[in-house]
Amino acid sequence: MTQSHTHSIQTRTSIHELAGSLIREVANSGMGKADVLPFWFGESDLATAGFIRDEAARSLANGETFYSQNLGRPYLREGIASYLTSLHNQHVETDRIAVVSSGVTGLMITAELLLAPRDRVVAITPLWPNVCEIPKILSAEVERVPLCVREGRWTLDLDRLLGALTPNTKALIVNSPNNPTGWVIDEQSVAAILQHCRQHGIWIVCDDVYERLVYDPDLRSAPSFLKYYKEGDRIISVNSFSKAWSMTGWRAGWMVVPQELTADLAKVIEYNFSCVFEPVQRAASVALLHGEPEVARLKRRLADTRALLKDALVSLPDVEVPDAGGAMYMFFRIAGRDDSLALAKQLVSEVGLGLAPGSAFGAEGNGWLRWCHAVSADAKLLDGVDRLRTFLSQSKG
Repeated sequence: MTQSHTHSIQTRTSIHELAGSLIREVANSGMGKADVLPFWFGESDLATAGFIRDEAARSLANGETFYSQNLGRPYLREGIASYLTSLHNQHVETDRIAVVSSGVTGLMITAELLLAPRDRVVAITPLWPNVCEIPKILSAEVERVPLCVREGRWTLDLDRLLGALTPNTKALIVNSPNNPTGWVIDEQSVAAILQHCRQHGIWIVCDDVYERLVYDPDLRSAPSFLKYYKEGDRIISVNSFSKAWSMTGWRAGWMVVPQELTADLAKVIEYNFSCVFEPVQRAASVALLHGEPEVARLKRRLADTRALLKDALVSLPDVEVPDAGGAMYMFFRIAGRDDSLALAKQLVSEVGLGLAPGSAFGAEGNGWLRWCHAVSADAKLLDGVDRLRTFLSQSKG
């Protein structure tokens, strides 16, 4: 005789109610199929530079396979501090730096440091779904302030954002350049937001993983809150080696926090992943020291592929492609195609074109599609556009 159970088997409610990744849902429908062109994930199709891979191999050969400090090896923390000091022309102390196992880990740890149940978080959206779901793991509440298209360009309604940043707001999340739209914050908005958040004691959490990937050749990086940091400011920057150095699979990132948080940050790292594998830290260190030519090449390539893709897309009927200043994505829509998840799945099944559905980035993204244009061959992009053209012509016929 089997015993009946009256207790359900389920995670706690805030976990059970997390949204699953719609990007993964679409990708899973097409991964492994030889004729599908995958543009759904946010990464370059080029492998990490050889000199970075070689440094990790040397570390392994030298037997560097032991635990390291929670906050990262001193050589890498010092390297990151020096890099950021040069990048933003603002001194960044080494004891504000922590090495983490990826940017998304840094965002999770930031939430663990700051958030309690029912805390109010404001996010500029549409946004990579992980960023908005992470606060919910801590049972915090997320209010979305959407970007809008003005005069053909992705734009922040600054007044609307400042109006949402009320005194009971715990944190603001800013991702610039933005995934998925490519929107880049301007210096005036940085100054206004910082002044407002200082006044109300609101934390500013910066998802800076795309900060180097700006299309303007005269800019070394996107405008940064770190440039304006003063002692006492509630600013946390989360960054990653994944994008600018083409190191997505390495899972290496860093955080910049006020010095007052460093000791507690080390505790939270201990209870999450303890430390980053040293060969990965060696690779990250050499990427900072010698990787600027790689970053510059990627930036130039992204500017070229965005221009190529935009010109090709706007030649298609009923396609809207707003301008943006950075990242590695084209966020576009096709008139009359309002269900982006269904559309993305159709594109995979009917013409082998793998794009991310805009609804993955929030309700305000529904009707849009995200196309990662970080590809090494123009022909790959143009083949994708031809497949979209075929789909549009078939669906009209």
